Formats: sequence, C-alpha cells, structure tokens
Amino acid sequence: MTKAAPPRTLIVACGALAREIQAIISLNDLHSVSVEYLPGRLHNHPEQIPERVRTRIRAVRGDYDRILVGYADCGTGGLLDKVCREEGVERLPGAHCYEIYAGPADFATMADEQPGTFYLTDYMVRYFDIIVWSGLGLDRHPELLPTYFGNYTRVVHLAHDDDPELFAAAQEQADRLGLAYERLDCGYGDLEQIIVDHVRIRTPSGAGSVSA
Repeated sequence: MTKAAPPRTLIVACGALAREIQAIISLNDLHSVSVEYLPGRLHNHPEQIPERVRTRIRAVRGDYDRILVGYADCGTGGLLDKVCREEGVERLPGAHCYEIYAGPADFATMADEQPGTFYLTDYMVRYFDIIVWSGLGLDRHPELLPTYFGNYTRVVHLAHDDDPELFAAAQEQADRLGLAYERLDCGYGDLEQIIVDHVRIRTPSGAGSVSA
C-alpha cells in the first residue's frame, strides 16, 4: 500500500522568526513545509499585521492543504485571532514571541519579578539600530530615551544561538539604553515543538495519520 504523501503546509510567518523557523524545518526534516515571511518591521506597526496575514492566506490558500500563522498575538489586540477564525487557520499560541521562546511559566516569572523588562531576541539584537534605535527615532532625538525607557530596569536577551558576538552586541545595546543586562539561553523555546506537532500530528479533516 502506497504511503500517503504528507499534507502540504505553509507557515505565514513574521520575518523576525525567519532564521529560527528555517533551522527547525531543517533539523526536523519537514520537507512538506514551506514558509512565507512578512516584514519583521511590522513589529513596530502591529495594527497592520492582521490584514497583511489575511491577504497572504487568501493568495495561497488553494496551493496548500493547511496553513499555520507564524505569529503570536503580537500586539494586535485580538484582531489577528479574528482573522484566523474567519480564514479557518491556526496561529502560534501566546501573546508574543518572547513568551514562546522563554516558555509561558518562565516568562510569567520574569514579568512578575521585574515588570520593567525590555526583551531582545537574536533577531532584535541583529537589527537593533533599525527596529529600536532608528525605529523609535532615537537616532534623531536621543533626548527621547528617558521617555521611552525611563520605566525599564533591565534588558533580557532571549538567546537562541550560542554566539559570543551576539551576546556582546546585546550587552552594548543594554548599555546604550542605560539598563542592566541579563541573558536567558532558551534555544528555540516552545517554537520547535509547536511547529513539529502542527506538521506531524494535525491532519486535514478525514485524513489518516501522516508523518512529514
């Protein structure tokens, strides 16, 4: 009996997760999975995320058996969930990627211990000047630094890669913000298991169990 081909899966994902999702796909031999990325700069404009996601879903729906939205809520205030319900797709669980990387329990503990925590992922460390410094206008108006960060007490770098250059860059960025620096080596956090489970376990209605 011929083994059924794995369902064709598309992840419509935030560009800030690009390196990590591609690594997860490679590590787990998820050959049936394709990924399309929306610009990471949408982090600064979360109100645009829901309709940008909807547009991509509708453009490719007929080409795939199922679609996963590679965003958490990401500041959309529930509007991305509304789009997902209307389009019949799932998104990553959680409020934001920081929670996915750190894990809900550890993230909740950090948030309770020091609410004034500014989180950096490896992506944000690599593009700090674009996303944070110039994104918030601090390159043009450095006097705004206390306005934006006056209530923060520390930077926590949620590190995925064992990269001393990234660690040093994150420390320097914390210094620029005038904040203490801490690092949490979390790897891919819950992201890997979420993607693997979605691809390998969940199947289209009426289909048998398949493996990617």
